[in-house]
Amino acid sequence: MEVPIGFVAKCWSFISFLPFFFSLFILGFLKGLIICPIAVTIIAVGNSAVVIGLWLAHFLWTYYCVAKSKRVGWVLKSLVLVSLPLPLILWPIMAIVGSIIGGVGYGFFAPLIATFEAVGANVTDKAYHCFIDGCFSTIESSCTVVRDFTDFCFHSYFSYMDELSKDVNEDEKPIDIELWRVPGCLLVSTIAVLVDVPLITAVALWKSPYMLFRGWKRLLEDLVGREGPFLETVCVPFAGLAILLWPLAVLGAFIAALFSSFFLGLYAGVVVHQEESLQMGLAYIVAVISLFDEYANDLLSLSEGSCFPRPQYRRRMKPSTGLEKGRSLDSQDEREGSRSRSSKLVSEGSRTLKQAIQRYTPVQVWDWLFKSCEVNGKLLLGEGLISVKDIQDCMVKGDCKKLGIELPSWCILQCLLTSAKSESSGLIISEEMELTRFNLPRDKVFEWFIGPLFTMKEQIKGLQLQEDEESCLRKLVLACNNDRPEDWDNTGFPSTDKVRRAQLQAVIRRLQGIVGSMSRLPTFRRRFRNLVKVLYVEAIQTGIPAKHPNGSSRIRLFIRGGKRDKNGAQDDMV
Repeated sequence: MEVPIGFVAKCWSFISFLPFFFSLFILGFLKGLIICPIAVTIIAVGNSAVVIGLWLAHFLWTYYCVAKSKRVGWVLKSLVLVSLPLPLILWPIMAIVGSIIGGVGYGFFAPLIATFEAVGANVTDKAYHCFIDGCFSTIESSCTVVRDFTDFCFHSYFSYMDELSKDVNEDEKPIDIELWRVPGCLLVSTIAVLVDVPLITAVALWKSPYMLFRGWKRLLEDLVGREGPFLETVCVPFAGLAILLWPLAVLGAFIAALFSSFFLGLYAGVVVHQEESLQMGLAYIVAVISLFDEYANDLLSLSEGSCFPRPQYRRRMKPSTGLEKGRSLDSQDEREGSRSRSSKLVSEGSRTLKQAIQRYTPVQVWDWLFKSCEVNGKLLLGEGLISVKDIQDCMVKGDCKKLGIELPSWCILQCLLTSAKSESSGLIISEEMELTRFNLPRDKVFEWFIGPLFTMKEQIKGLQLQEDEESCLRKLVLACNNDRPEDWDNTGFPSTDKVRRAQLQAVIRRLQGIVGSMSRLPTFRRRFRNLVKVLYVEAIQTGIPAKHPNGSSRIRLFIRGGKRDKNGAQDDMV
């Protein structure tokens, strides 16, 4: 599209845009009013039923696992057991209230945003989609929310608790605190909450007008001049919607600062315990206000620094006047990395940079992983590395280790091997898709999972594996425990170097640990069910014999709308 040039052209573009925007907004608003009660009812009633139904089991099992756990020392365990009733009693209330608020927000804004998306350049019959889009999809997604929440409460939670109660290695030291430090930690944490919460809230409240007006200025500039993220025609209505909803974003930022101030204050007790000093904890109480103020200044492109003092609260921390931010309050490297990635509300250079860097979404990464598991699962099924019994055990007994852990680990290992042999600095996950540190999804959860893969790729690259070693390694991921170098003695692995074997086994164990953590995500479980179903249908269609443990020739799958036929392919298993 042609960008308007000149004051008159820009004013005419802005004036002609207003009727178009308000028509879409009114239509989306009406759709939101109609769909919102339905979505709220589904999410609130469904999630509330799950929370209330499982609350007693969660209560008892939490106490049992914490009391049984050997990963926690007796002092910390005693404190946790004493303090557990409060969060366990508040959990149903918070879940129900959160479901209602989330249902209202999603049920109203999803149809509203879908109305604006319906005028996209790639959408045909825009008038029809403006009325239809966001109605049935929002209701269906509300059911998916309840389903994922159920998976988390019924499967992920118990998985976390089971891991907590597992036996630990003899050389693993349990997490504990020294009893004589507890009073000092509690005292400093109490003082910090009383001091930091009101002051950090006051700083956030003081910065809110700056965020409001600077954001409006930036959005209006982009809307009128068709610059930045609103260069394309389809994005122009979203510019108007963003301008209208920007105060809600400012309010959300203020509420987030208010809630985070409690945790920042409570962290003072951790500083006291780690530094063994009340003085360091008191210094942190003052320093964290300066840290928050400087973080806000950097985010809003205000003058650097802070009027608040920032004393040294770590013995090994060098005195600094710069901003400490990022994943850790104490990591200078992370501070500098976060500074380079921080968004500037008013910066022409940052606009161009954001347009040049195309970030992938979490959905795209999930799609690749499960598509890879499907394609490679069929190949491994034909080669006999995955048997029909593995599929049946997963569907009937719930024993999904090979399919749920080892198969995704095999696919990611294949990606690491391919990336290590290439000249790429990232991960080559498909012919058209390369994942680097610059285009990672802006999602902290995915950063935790994907970040270590870059290190593992470099480790594999440094080992310079031969072709026969790579081929054998792929099989050992599925067929071996990989706990000790001696586990590979009779597997035919080409190298006899125990150090090399230990390094490769460490990579596999870490990879399987990452996949194990990923498998606890509700979205993973829902999509994993579809994957198991596809693999079972593939086994039937290719004539691989399937024998049920009770003697029947196959497991009967039931799906919505009736039984699966031989060539059927439904997305959801019931």
